[in-house]
Amino acid sequence: MKTTDVRVWEPRAKSRQGRATTWEVRWVVAGREVSRSRRTKGLADKLHARLLMAVEKGEQFDTDTGLPPSMEEQEPGITWWAFALKYVAMKWPHAAPNYRDEINEALTCATKALVPKRPGAPSSEALQRALRDWAFVRPGPDEREIPEAARSVIVWVAENSPPLSDLSKPDVMREVLNALRLKLDGEAAASETFKRKRKVLVNAMNYAREIGEFKENPVHAVSVEKPNRVTAVDPRVVVNPRQAANLIASVSYVGGYERAKGRRLVGLFAGMYYAGLRPAEAVGITVQDCHLPAEGWGVANLHRTRPTAGKKWTKTGEVHDDRGLKNRRPEDVRPTPLPPVLVAMWRDSINTFGTADDGRLFFSEHGKLVGSTAYWRVWSEARLYGLPPDLVNSPLAARPYDLRHSALSTWLNAGLDPTEVAERAGNSVEVLLARYAKCLHGRHVVANQKIEKLLGEYE
Repeated sequence: MKTTDVRVWEPRAKSRQGRATTWEVRWVVAGREVSRSRRTKGLADKLHARLLMAVEKGEQFDTDTGLPPSMEEQEPGITWWAFALKYVAMKWPHAAPNYRDEINEALTCATKALVPKRPGAPSSEALQRALRDWAFVRPGPDEREIPEAARSVIVWVAENSPPLSDLSKPDVMREVLNALRLKLDGEAAASETFKRKRKVLVNAMNYAREIGEFKENPVHAVSVEKPNRVTAVDPRVVVNPRQAANLIASVSYVGGYERAKGRRLVGLFAGMYYAGLRPAEAVGITVQDCHLPAEGWGVANLHRTRPTAGKKWTKTGEVHDDRGLKNRRPEDVRPTPLPPVLVAMWRDSINTFGTADDGRLFFSEHGKLVGSTAYWRVWSEARLYGLPPDLVNSPLAARPYDLRHSALSTWLNAGLDPTEVAERAGNSVEVLLARYAKCLHGRHVVANQKIEKLLGEYE
C-alpha cells in the first residue's frame, strides 16, 4: 500500500550515559512510526534531507517498508568503518595482546587507504593517532570519552567511509593490499610485517563472508607478489663464542655497582646465548622451573613467557602479557638443557640477588618485570665495552635477540642434529634451517685455513 501521509522529524541523538552514540531519524507513514539510526549526525542529516526531498516531490511512501520508491533498494549496506569496529569487538576478547596490536595496525592501514583523499581530510598523522589510539581498541570510541581532536577525526572517517562492498572491486582491494606494504613514512615495510597485516585482512574478510557480506573472500581475487615465507637472519649479526662471552661479561659493567643495573641482567643475556632462549622466555623464567646442580648440565622446563605488549593490548592493563610458549598450546612444556657455564651464572645470580616474589630469576631493583626497553638499553651500552671500535657500529649482535640467533648457529656449526636444535629452540626444522643456519662471525677464516692446508698437501 502506498500513501503520501508522511511526517518527518529532525534527527535526534540517542545517548548513553549522557553522551551521544548514534543519531536517529524518525518519520511517520500513515500513522506508523519508522526510524533509522546513523552513527554520526552528518549521515543522519543526509538521510533526513533525502526523506524531505521525497515528500516535496509527492512520492508515495510504502506503508510496509516506510520508504519512497527513490530510496527502496538503496538503503546503504554496512560501511567499512562500521564493519571494522564490529570485527574488533568480535576478535578482541579472545586475541592475545600482540595479536590485538596486529589487528589494530592492519585495520588502521586499510582504513587510511579506503577513506577519500580530498581537501578537508585529516592528515595521515592525525588519522594514524586517532585510529591506533582510540578507534580500533576496546572499549570502542562510542563507549568512552576520547580527546576532541581524535573524536573529530573519527566522526570524519565514519561519515566518509565507503561501503564494505567496495572491497569486492579488485582495484580497491589492490589499493588496500599495497597500503599494507608501507610504513607510516611511506617506506616499504618488512615482508614479515606485510604478511602479518595481510593475514589480519584475510581473517576479517572471512568474517565478512560468514555474516553474509561477501560470497567469497575478496582478498583471494587479487593476485599480488607474495613475500618469502621465512626471512633469513643476517649473517652479520651472528657472534662467535668468544665475542658472546665478552659481551655477556661486559653487561656487568653497565650502571653503578650498588644498583647493579647490568649485573642483575648478566644471566638473562647468558640464557639467550647459552640456552637459545627468546627474550620473553628469559624474562619469565623462574627458579621453580629450573634444575641447577652444583656441577654439570641443568635443565629449564619452559612453559611461561612474559612478552612486552603494551597496556592498551593486555587484559590486565599491564605492560607485559603472561602466556604460554610461542606457537604452542598453553599447557605445553619445553625442556631446555642448560650448559654448566650457564648453570653457574644463574646460581651466582640467585646467590647475589635472590629471586622475585614469584620466583623469577631476573627482575628490576624494585622486584618488577624487566621491560624490553630496560634490557635493550643495557645491551646497547654493553656493546660499547665488549666489542672493538671497528665492530661497535656494525650489525654484530646489535639486538639482544641476536644472541639467540648466534646460539642456534653455534649449535648447528658444532654438528648437532637439526632436529635436536629445533627441539631445544622451540622451532620447526624448516624454520631453523631457513633462518638460523648461518656461519659464525670469523668462521670463514677457519674455513680458509682448512682449504689452504688441503691445497698445501698437494704442492
